[in-house]
Amino acid sequence: MKKALKSAAAKAPKPQGKSAKKPAPKGSRKRAKGSLFLIATLLIGSATLRVGIGASEALAREEPLMETPVAAMTEPQTCDQPEDMRELMAVFKERESRIVRQEAEIKSRLKALHLADEEVSQKLAALENAEGRLRSLIAMAETAAEDDVTQLTQVYETMKPKSVAALFEEMDPQFAAGFIARMKPESAAGILAGMGPEAAYTISVILAGRNANTPTE
Repeated sequence: MKKALKSAAAKAPKPQGKSAKKPAPKGSRKRAKGSLFLIATLLIGSATLRVGIGASEALAREEPLMETPVAAMTEPQTCDQPEDMRELMAVFKERESRIVRQEAEIKSRLKALHLADEEVSQKLAALENAEGRLRSLIAMAETAAEDDVTQLTQVYETMKPKSVAALFEEMDPQFAAGFIARMKPESAAGILAGMGPEAAYTISVILAGRNANTPTE
């Protein structure tokens, strides 16, 4: 660069003395302009070259920095968990296992309760059926007993009053009063007339007590 400037300065026309004030010829002006253009071109080229070299060096310095994160990202990273984190994870796993066991126990109990409920329902249904049959049997027995008592009362009514009176005197007064209460009034009166005074009085008191307990309304 310095050599180019020196050669340009040597080619430039030297100034003459103070007495020489004549205007320079046109050819020398053209040569001066050409020298200045050459100098400017050389300066611009030198600056461009320096900028290019500086940019290359900067890029060369930045390339390792840019490659480092990529290399760091491509390398497999191993993260060691701290001791506290491992203990906490172990506690969580144990708690999860305990919850799973509890859920299984709850499901098993619910299943057992469901089976017990079904069994209880079946037993209740069987008891209801048995109760219904028992009521039917009781009703049948009561009906049969009622029929038997009615038939026996009719038999006593057809017998002679004295014979029935003697039988009722030997019978429990409650039973005798029950039969007399079912008889027709004329038959009952004849039987009571044939009984002794004490037996007739006892049966009359029982009959009066039954009628007194009967609701009037």
